Amino acid sequence: MKKYTYTDKKDTRSGFGDGMTELGRKNPNVVALCADLTGSLKLDDFKKENPDRFFQVGIAEANMIGIAAGMTIGGKIPFTSTFANFSTGRVYDQIRQSVAYSHKNVKICASHAGLTLGEDGATHQILEDIGMMKMLPGMVVINPCDYNQTKAATLAIADYYGPVYLRFGRPVVPVFTPADQKFEIGKAWVVNEGKDVSIFCTGHLVWESIIAGEMLAEKGIEADIINLHTIKPLDTAAILASVKKTGCVVSAEEHNIWGGLGESIAHVLATEYPAPMEFVGTKDTFGESGTPDELMKKYGLKAENIVEAVLKVIERKKVAVS
Repeated sequence: MKKYTYTDKKDTRSGFGDGMTELGRKNPNVVALCADLTGSLKLDDFKKENPDRFFQVGIAEANMIGIAAGMTIGGKIPFTSTFANFSTGRVYDQIRQSVAYSHKNVKICASHAGLTLGEDGATHQILEDIGMMKMLPGMVVINPCDYNQTKAATLAIADYYGPVYLRFGRPVVPVFTPADQKFEIGKAWVVNEGKDVSIFCTGHLVWESIIAGEMLAEKGIEADIINLHTIKPLDTAAILASVKKTGCVVSAEEHNIWGGLGESIAHVLATEYPAPMEFVGTKDTFGESGTPDELMKKYGLKAENIVEAVLKVIERKKVAVS
C-alpha cells in the first residue's frame, strides 16, 4: 500500500484562485465574473492583474450566468464564481436554459460546497449540487480533492469546450497530490491498489479514504482506493476494472447519497456488473452550523465511517458468494 504524507494544508478554493491567476497570464480569452465574493473566491490577484477581464456583478447571480453565456458568443471563456449554493440552487433555471441547453462554454466555479462551509449553516451549505448539475445534458462535473488538484482542474477546464461545473471548498485540507500533475477530465486516479474492496471517493473524502485505507490495512484488508474527481463523465472503465477485482464497493462523498457520486456508480453496477455496495454521504438531510470537523463527524463523513461501511459491505460480499 502506498503511503501518503503531506507537509502543508491549504483550502481548495485557493487552488482555484491560483489557477485563475495563471490562466489570466497565459490565456487572454479567460474572463472572471464574481457575485460580490472576490476575496472568498481568491480572485484578488486575477482582478489586480486583469482589471479589464474581471467583472463584479454584485449579488445578482442569475444575471452573472446570463452575462457569462453572452460572453461566449464573442469567443471569451467566462469563469463564474460564488458559493456553491448560489452557483446552482439560486440560478438553476439560468444555467439550464442559457448555458446547458445552448451548450455554452461557461465554467461555473463553486466554492464553499458541502458541510465544510461550517458555521454559516444550512442556508449556505449545499448537499445536492452535484445531482443538480450532473443531470443537465452536456454538463461536466468535477470535484477535486486538494489544492494542487483544484489548480490543475482549473487550468484543464479552460482548454475544454463546453459547460463545466467545478466544485471546491473552504477549509484547509492536506495537500498530497503532485504539484505538476496533469489533470484529465473523465479519467480516475488510482490512489491505492487492493483486492478486498473498492473505495470510490471524491473531494474532501479522498483524504479520509486514504486514512481509512491505512486503518483497514491494520485489519488485514486491502482497499482499492480510487479518486473519481470527475463525476461526469464518469470513468466507468476504472470502476468496472476495480469492482471485478474486489467484488464489493463503498462510495464516499461530501454530498447527499441521493443524486451524488454513489448513485452514479450504482447505475454502472446495476447495468454492467452487480455487486454489493455501501454509501458514505449525508442521508437525505440539510446541514447545520458547526465547525467543519464537527459536522463531518456528526454526519458520518470521517475515515471511521468509511471503515464501518467497508466492514459491512465485505460481510455482504461473503453472503453473496456463499
